[in-house]
Amino acid sequence: MDSIRIEQLSAARKSLRLAVVTETYPPEVNGVALSLSRFVEGLHERNHEIQLIRPRQAHAELPALGGGFDEMLTAGMPIPRYPDLKMGLPARRALIRQWTLRRPDLVHIVTEGPLGWSALRAALKLKIPVCSDFRTNFHAYSLHYGIGWLKKPIIAYLRKFHNRTLMTMVPTEQMRWELAACGFNNLRVVARGVDAQLFNPGRRSEALRQQWGVTPDTPVVIHVGRLAAEKNLTALSAAFIAIRLRQPTARLVLVGDGPELKMLRSRLPDAIFAGTRRGEELATHFASGDLFLFPSLTETFGNVTLEAMASGLPVVAYNYAAAAQHLRHGTNGLLASYGQTEDFIAMGTEMAARHRQEPDKFRAMGRDARVTAERHDWKCVVQDFESLLCSLV
Repeated sequence: MDSIRIEQLSAARKSLRLAVVTETYPPEVNGVALSLSRFVEGLHERNHEIQLIRPRQAHAELPALGGGFDEMLTAGMPIPRYPDLKMGLPARRALIRQWTLRRPDLVHIVTEGPLGWSALRAALKLKIPVCSDFRTNFHAYSLHYGIGWLKKPIIAYLRKFHNRTLMTMVPTEQMRWELAACGFNNLRVVARGVDAQLFNPGRRSEALRQQWGVTPDTPVVIHVGRLAAEKNLTALSAAFIAIRLRQPTARLVLVGDGPELKMLRSRLPDAIFAGTRRGEELATHFASGDLFLFPSLTETFGNVTLEAMASGLPVVAYNYAAAAQHLRHGTNGLLASYGQTEDFIAMGTEMAARHRQEPDKFRAMGRDARVTAERHDWKCVVQDFESLLCSLV
């Protein structure tokens, strides 16, 4: 009689029906939208059923991603100073109807506006497990718009919101410590990743540099991000002016748009304003620079830091958020003391001096930045996110 062979098969991975609530998503260009799309698409590829709930935007709607991906578009209103974005209006009744007919296993809320609050209330009423992301420092932004007195009420609202969920996911240990000190509970760290194939030193373009009017030896300083007050652009301007005093040929390329564009054009008349860039164009702009200046003090993470590193650029940033997590001072970048503008300026001028005086060591810093970024592939990050979601249902 033939023996019977029994194979031990691994258990099938749990497939979730996940409702994701957000007020921003591509083709909008910002760190929340772009990183969230990576998580959503990654989960979809891993056979989870996704429902994306977001405000209806003025631009053309997103193309369908195929089976298992659905959208529920809600009413919204423009956000002051962010004309391309909308704040979702309350939609509790619509969500209750939707989720009663087709109940998700889990609701994940990315933004804490009226739409997010409606989703939280609807999920709790229907006894659906709900978790959240902390992705935007609204309380820190208030200081840059003359409403610093609102910081405590904003923190109180955010704490109340997130503490009603089973888990709040944050991008760094530093953010977890900060929020825990403010009374936030059930915090878990989920890092951000980078597309190291898209953002790659091989995309460096001498043709693009010629358009900028620079030679192969010209130090090109790159900044990528929204041109808005909360990005601490006064420190960026001051650092580049200091670099220019020591190296008159240095050029600054600003990729992005926003309400501070007019101010920057006035303060930095010789800068190159490249506007908003996406995909391969953005990657080419990154790789065609020489060093990346990132002066923001309000990021929860700062995705562009990893994108610059993947592009082979040494980075100058404050010892905060993604920079604190991924930069090693003197090895793949330079870190300034948090909030110390003079130190940021000093680090910027030192990095530019290294470009001129120690080109071999400067290029080695860029190579090390690339190696560091390659360790943070999106596939691994999505798997960590998936594990946390599955632990809640």
